[in-house]
Amino acid sequence: MKFLLLTLITHQPDPVTGQVESPRERLRRVVDSAHLAEELGYDGFAVGERHEDPFISSAPPVVLSHIAAVTTRLALFTGVTTLSLLDPVRAFEDYATLDNLSGGRLELIIGKGNGAAQAKLFHVTTADQWERNREGYELFRKLWASEHVTWVGQFRPSLTDAKALPRPWQPHLRIWHGSATSRESAEFAARNGDPLFSANVTNPIEPYAELVRHYREQWAAFGHDPAEALVGAGTAGVLVTRTSQQAVDIYRPIFQARRAAFAQRGLPIVFDTVEDFVARSSALIGSPEQVLAKVHRYHEAFGHEVIHLSADSDGLTDTQHRDSLELFQSEVAPVLRQHIPSRPLGADRYLTGAAR
Repeated sequence: MKFLLLTLITHQPDPVTGQVESPRERLRRVVDSAHLAEELGYDGFAVGERHEDPFISSAPPVVLSHIAAVTTRLALFTGVTTLSLLDPVRAFEDYATLDNLSGGRLELIIGKGNGAAQAKLFHVTTADQWERNREGYELFRKLWASEHVTWVGQFRPSLTDAKALPRPWQPHLRIWHGSATSRESAEFAARNGDPLFSANVTNPIEPYAELVRHYREQWAAFGHDPAEALVGAGTAGVLVTRTSQQAVDIYRPIFQARRAAFAQRGLPIVFDTVEDFVARSSALIGSPEQVLAKVHRYHEAFGHEVIHLSADSDGLTDTQHRDSLELFQSEVAPVLRQHIPSRPLGADRYLTGAAR
């Protein structure tokens, strides 16, 4: 199994202390988190793309380029790239540049997006976001594969023998399709022979397990080898401590603050107590043994090879967060790497001859 740290670069008061960092401080913390991820032995680092409060993650290729400059080994992920909002030519130019600067460490996770700000900033709505995502993906793939592209679509000007530069380092970029609930995304991934990354954050396991089953069924229906299907999954939080009770005690005020914030914003409350959250959500909160048991339980349902953990402290102190990530790497990750085989990520795919 492979392990990513992921941030959506939320910019809001700490759920416990109420303190707010400046945008500069918050972005610097992201770069520091990526450096820590490499130091501790994580396999990759992912930066999301959002265009509304409370996020400041509107430019993942810029952030990932900075991270590429201060790391040497980490696979660099987006999580997700909202292709429905982007000009595919401009997206290609940004990510081909990043691909070269990082030496082929780039992997994209794409999605259609669902934020309310999309209509205001980009004039993309729920009525057309899926078609924009599909069209953006298809043109992006053509630009990556071919030096000269002729193309006609619905949402941007046509291309005639167009040449987009720079040419990328990777001849074939792995593009994951991120989905929380969208069967369309799972089907589109399967049709194109691409991997699926399940968000796996908000709800208990059942809807995500159903989505992954649908992806695998569609994968086979489109004639792909079932053994080649590749799945990743998120987690709703992480806190690994020596004992389960210690983790619950530390996480309780964080959970209560988040629950209160959800209630204030009129959002649905899925888990009533921190104990319920620890037991039924995908959050990895507890002792190493407890976390191992949960990952194995989810793996039985998903068959996933990659998981992401939060790169952010999310209400923990910096020391608590680092200690948790260190304990995960020293006592959880080695067991999962041994028991759950996984394919290489980033530039390692080319070193091992597994570049697909």
